[in-house]
Amino acid sequence: MSKLLQDFKAHWATSFSHLQGKPILLAVSGGADSMVLAHLFRDSGITFGIAHCNFGLRAHASDLDEEHVANWCTQANIPFHTVRFDTKQHKEDWKKGTQETARILRYDWFERIRRENDYARIATAHHANDNVETLLINLFKGTGINGMHGIFPENGKLIRPLLFATKEMLSEYVVANNVLYREDESNAVDDYLRNAVRHQLVPVVTKLFPNAIVNVNESISRFAEAGQLFNKAIAEERKKLLEQRGKDYYIPIRKLQHRQPLATICYELLQPFGFTSAQLPHVLCLLQSDTGRFIASPTHRVIRNRDFLVITTMATAGADIVEVTDLPCVIETEKYRFSFSVKDKPDEIPAGADTAFVDMDSVTLPLVLRRWRTGDYFYPLGMGMKKKKVSRLLIDQKVPLHEKENIRILECNKRIVWVSGIRLDERFKVKPSTATVLIVKMDSL
Repeated sequence: MSKLLQDFKAHWATSFSHLQGKPILLAVSGGADSMVLAHLFRDSGITFGIAHCNFGLRAHASDLDEEHVANWCTQANIPFHTVRFDTKQHKEDWKKGTQETARILRYDWFERIRRENDYARIATAHHANDNVETLLINLFKGTGINGMHGIFPENGKLIRPLLFATKEMLSEYVVANNVLYREDESNAVDDYLRNAVRHQLVPVVTKLFPNAIVNVNESISRFAEAGQLFNKAIAEERKKLLEQRGKDYYIPIRKLQHRQPLATICYELLQPFGFTSAQLPHVLCLLQSDTGRFIASPTHRVIRNRDFLVITTMATAGADIVEVTDLPCVIETEKYRFSFSVKDKPDEIPAGADTAFVDMDSVTLPLVLRRWRTGDYFYPLGMGMKKKKVSRLLIDQKVPLHEKENIRILECNKRIVWVSGIRLDERFKVKPSTATVLIVKMDSL
């Protein structure tokens, strides 16, 4: 029995004992690593099937890869699953890169085959060198401690049972056991980042440190364990510092400033919302800045609002002006649903800023629901027909910047009827003589 096979059996028995006796689906491209994986599974007596993707990216060579894997499965009497993708068309439709497109296609298909055929897991041939490459890529791109754990041996339905083995060990097995495989010529060029790291960076490192692959993998294991402790600590910090209010999250600045290490905690709080390590200095500056300052990620903003940092989603594009031509009706903005109805005047007008009761005789269709603008003014209910700018009202009400953007104005004949969620105009209030009311109710989406 070869040393690699012996080590594989021992590794499988200890690290994947919960999968003993269960069928596994192997992802096999036909290359050296995946063919070694297939040999090891066969010679270990594990029940398995093989899945192969033909991406059609290398013309006739892709078909020869498929044929090679199919022939091996026939000879070994192993179930074989295959699929052909029009990868270029998917790439064009999805507007993604070739590698990302192929990754989505294969893993979606692997999972479908797994479910349909009752395989317990999907196994890939990632090995120790792949693990080191992943760590280096994460490190140089910029990562927190969770980027230091490398490739997980098991992640959901995916397993990587060869992470204990180096590429050198796999290559020696190929020669010693006459493993036939297909060489993908694209692996020899540096068009992709991983190939460049593999061909240019790793050889320099291993020349200086011959045991680098083994040593770094040992460090990765320790990083993963340290990461578990780190994540528990960060989870506690999130409980103490993140307060969800609707769709937004509030972080009390004074409380945050007393936490240590401050920079790490700030990064971990904001990273799930798309903020990067490069933005961290700017986030720390927000702690000393004026109200209204903000920093944006692709999906969120973190805004300094008085004593809080507020994390809010980026407003999506929507109609600035909507006409209300028929009643009843419902209008949705990015954040709110406005329901319009007409009813007889109730005996008592309920209190609540989220609902406006308007004298129906004082309005005519069409009404307009729009964003508020600088220069807007109205006559707030209860102020004896004293004019006030909407901008001043929002300041007095201490409405945060990110909420100001969601304020809508209900308008009739260029006169403001209601500043949504805040105040009705005096001119449109329900009077003793009012018989019918327009009710506008605002609900969060």
